[in-house]
This record gives sequence, C-alpha cells and structure tokens, in this order.
Amino acid sequence: MSITDEQRMVAEGVRAFVETELRPHEKAVEEADAIPDELFDELKQKAIKAGYYAINMPEDLGGGGLGQSLRCMAEIEFGRTSRALNIICNRPAPILLACEGDQIETYLKPVVKGERWECFALTEPGAGSDARQIATKAVRDGDDFVINGEKIFITMALRADFIIVFAVTGVDETPKGARKRITAFLVDKDTPGITVSPIHVVGNRGMKSCAISFADVRVPARNMLGAEGGGFQIAKNWIFSGRVMLAANCIGVAERCMGIAAQYANTRRAFGQTIGQFQGTSFKLADMAVEIHATRLMVLDAAAKMEAGTLTQREASQVNLFGSEMAGRVTDNAMQILGGMGVTRDWPIERMWRDVRVERIWEGTSEIHRDIISKDILREFPA
Repeated sequence: MSITDEQRMVAEGVRAFVETELRPHEKAVEEADAIPDELFDELKQKAIKAGYYAINMPEDLGGGGLGQSLRCMAEIEFGRTSRALNIICNRPAPILLACEGDQIETYLKPVVKGERWECFALTEPGAGSDARQIATKAVRDGDDFVINGEKIFITMALRADFIIVFAVTGVDETPKGARKRITAFLVDKDTPGITVSPIHVVGNRGMKSCAISFADVRVPARNMLGAEGGGFQIAKNWIFSGRVMLAANCIGVAERCMGIAAQYANTRRAFGQTIGQFQGTSFKLADMAVEIHATRLMVLDAAAKMEAGTLTQREASQVNLFGSEMAGRVTDNAMQILGGMGVTRDWPIERMWRDVRVERIWEGTSEIHRDIISKDILREFPA
C-alpha cells in the first residue's frame, strides 16, 4: 500500500515540528515529571500557528479537518516523542462534536481554538474494561443534576478546564434485565465539590493521570451531552478511531526505537566486529521492521475503512491489539540490543519501554480485544 503525496506532506510536516519544537524538551520533562505552564503555552501556540492543533476537528470549527488516513500519518509522527509533549497538540475528544446550542460556544469551539482544555472521565476504581459497572451517579434535582462518585486514571485532568463525565442517571428494565442509564455531562472543573489528585504511574511522565472525586457536584441539566442514557452511544461513534490512532502512535514509537537500536548495533563492537553482524542482534532488527510494516498496513487499511464507514469492531480491535503489542516487543528488543545502556536514562529507550506498557491497557486491554475478536470468529463459523 503506497502513500499519497498529501499523506507524505502531512507526515513530513508533523515530523519536522516534533523534532524541532517538541523533542528537545523530552529530557527536562521526564526528569521534572512536569511541563512548566510557560513552556506548555508556548508550544501550544506554536502548534496552533503551524496548523497541528485540533487536526481531527472539522475546518468549519477552526480545526485541521484531517480525514482518518491523514490523521493516521500525523499520529505516527507524533509517536516519535513523548505523549506528555505530543498531547500539547491537542486532538480534542471527538465526543464533543455532539455539543448542541450554547454548548458549542462554551465548550466545543474554545477547545478547538486552544482556549479551553477537556478531559474524558469514564474509568472508575471498580469499572475499567467493563464500563457498564460505573457507579458514579447523577441525580436530578430541579434544573440541575447532582453528581457523586469517583473517577480514576483520567489523563490531563490537572490541565483541563472542564470534564466530560459519565454517570448513571437511572436504571431501565429490559428483556435482558436491569440496565444502567449512563449519561454524559460537561462539568466545569472549578465547580464546588470536585477534587483532582495526581496518580504516580510507571510511564508517560509529565502527562499526569489523575483521580477525580465528585461530592455533591451540582451541574445544570443543560450541560448534558446528548440525550439522557445516550452517553455510551455517542462515545461509540468515535471509539474505533481511538483504537486505530493508538496503533498509529505506536508505529512512531517503534520506528524511533528501531532507528536507535540499529545505529547502536552499527557502532558498538564486541569480539572484533559490530554487534549488528551477529544474528542474535540483526534478527531482532528484522523482526522489528516486519512488525512495524505490518502495523502500518493495518492502520492505513483501517483508516480507509473508517472513511468508507465499513470498519468493524473486530478490525478495530485487531489493529489496536497488534499495534500495542508490537510496540511492547520492539521497545523490549531495542533495550536488549543496547544491553546495559538500554536501561540507563542516558538513552530514551527505557522511557519509551515504560511509556508503551500502558498501550495494552487504556484503549481496551489486550484481553478485551482478544475476547471481541474471538467471539466474532466463533459467530462467523457456527457449529
């Protein structure tokens, strides 16, 4: 599958921006586990000026208007630096496109313009892969809803101006039993009763995952996003895209790792020759190249199908599963090639090795994706 001139132009532009504007700050961000506000704002303005901000949002809203195939090319290049830095080029949660009326001017447009920032709060201590188990409740009280509950592992919650919160607003009886009515809300973070606490995790330093608690948080009913009970339905409209873009991001990480490992293998000498001459090393590089290429083909195929409206849940899971696990294997083999140097902070390999571990978890665990894929296969070939 060859890429078009337009895809190549997008990739080259984003790569140049990543290398000149973002990557130089990697080490400082990693060591501080933070991005200073001044630097964050400076890089955000550069991203806006360069046209690499809100690239997934429609042009008529001020976004980049990139289709899925072009977006994938950009995501591959964003993967060549840390998420803490590449996320500054915000690709807003597509669920915000469900905004209506005053929500468009208050939430959607300011996010696209870089004036406000959102975070997506679904996961809870007792509800991860099985999102139907969320316990956060929103109870109607006149013209408001009162929200109580806990969310966890919420990315960018410290930076966010408002939170897209999923909460239970009731229970419906269905032929299959009781079913929670899950609704999305737009909640300003400075609303009384909200507490945001950072969580220390193994990777993606500087980006900050957080826990958010809601204690009698009063939200106007007009801040409901979509219909009551329709939270999952509007989220599902864009879930495939998130899984494919994750795999695209993993390609960038893996390609950078492979390049570092190959250069080291061509330099480091042992037993009278460069270590790249040993098959124990060179075969690892060959496996990296094959898996990266396979992931790229899967990603571009999935992007084309998303644009055509034909991508299935199984295919999205296959791309996510293969891409996330590929990144884990590539970073691990790159670390093995570098040996002792690979586990030092003098080289970026150990950071990438830590960072990619969560890729097998946060857009659906590997186990969930295998369950989706296998069940579809079993339906395809009944007894």
